[in-house]
Amino acid sequence: MSDSDTNMANALETLQGRIGESSPPTEWFEMTQERINEFADVTLDHQWIHVDVERAQAGPFGAPIAHGHLTLSIMGHLPRPEPVPGQALEGQKLGINYGFDKVRFPSPVPVGARIRAVSTLKRAEIKGGMIEVMNEVKVEVEGQEKPAVVAESLGRLVF
Repeated sequence: MSDSDTNMANALETLQGRIGESSPPTEWFEMTQERINEFADVTLDHQWIHVDVERAQAGPFGAPIAHGHLTLSIMGHLPRPEPVPGQALEGQKLGINYGFDKVRFPSPVPVGARIRAVSTLKRAEIKGGMIEVMNEVKVEVEGQEKPAVVAESLGRLVF
């Protein structure tokens, strides 16, 4: 067995022992109107509920809201107070975003709101010569009961 295969087998065993564990929450991150406007420019989605402050204040949410895809796009990049303990796996060369099994947007993120993410490992298995991990990621909005995003995020770990 090669070193790469040994490292992958050891990593899989480690990950399977962590199934059900959650990462510490990320730091709170403010969703600004500037960020929403920049996302609208990049994605060409200038719907008024996102970018027309005056109209959005009179709209269904009482304020402009972030695009669901903006929140989804940044959830994996929200700042962490410190590295997650034990996240690095021996021999891992890189991790690849493989996609999502399921994504839902249960509540909006109003401009000025602060969000953070919590991730729970749900699955780890070998697929395509890599380890595929599925994490349930919830993006919380400070002061709101319902999360803004609940997603089953897939990653592939290369050894």
